[in-house]
Amino acid sequence: MRAIILAAGEGTRLRPFTNDRPKCLVELAGRPLLQYQLDALAAAGIEDVTLVTGYRAEALASYGRPMRHNPNYASTNMVASLMCAADLLDGTDDVLIAYADIVYEPRIVEALCGCRQPLCTTVDRQWLRLWRARQEDPLTDAETLRLDAGGNIVEIGGKPKSIDEIEAQYMGLILARAEFARMLPAIYRGLDDARLYDGKPKHRMFMTSFLQHLVDHDWPVRAVPVDGGWLEVDSVSDLQMYERMRHDGTLDELCCLDFAPAMTNA
Repeated sequence: MRAIILAAGEGTRLRPFTNDRPKCLVELAGRPLLQYQLDALAAAGIEDVTLVTGYRAEALASYGRPMRHNPNYASTNMVASLMCAADLLDGTDDVLIAYADIVYEPRIVEALCGCRQPLCTTVDRQWLRLWRARQEDPLTDAETLRLDAGGNIVEIGGKPKSIDEIEAQYMGLILARAEFARMLPAIYRGLDDARLYDGKPKHRMFMTSFLQHLVDHDWPVRAVPVDGGWLEVDSVSDLQMYERMRHDGTLDELCCLDFAPAMTNA
């Protein structure tokens, strides 16, 4: 299995911490977000990790990982970044795809890798606990997610009107088995360039919009339910809140960060 971490974005909501570095190198509890991911992946036996770079790409060179560059990072989104690594979606390996602004315990990777379906993604059933800690109104930044009786996603990425429309929360971790990974670039190329996807043109479409497109065209996306064990670091307020919780001893209730020795590549 190989992994692709989508690390091209500017992380404007994390400034000034991202003034001189990409979002994935912002530190939480003294360690870059990227290092947590590399440690969690290594704990699951995944050492083949490629970084899709964009903003401040040079800062990632010291990690010694293969890189694919998105030169249009300022005007594109996650799916376009993934397609910059289309050569890795060649059908020779299963591929784990991860956002760069999340951290997660190794058990999350293990749960995802345990899914044998062609396309799987982890979803957090305890999302409300994390979202209520991050913001006064948890619906402000939440997305709809509904499942069928077999555990496949039927709706993802919409704007919820109530908590009842969210059976779990998408986390930004996807696993494509080798044969399906090989199909993804062709599916993307086949999208209508003139169409909007959840209000965005093709080159700026959200990953959830791409997943919804797959669902709508009868490619099943299997949900892998987990309960907590991850954090999203999207803003300065997120970072500050997690640091406060770490100091008062409550952060482990959301996600344990002590699963690997402190290591940096600086």
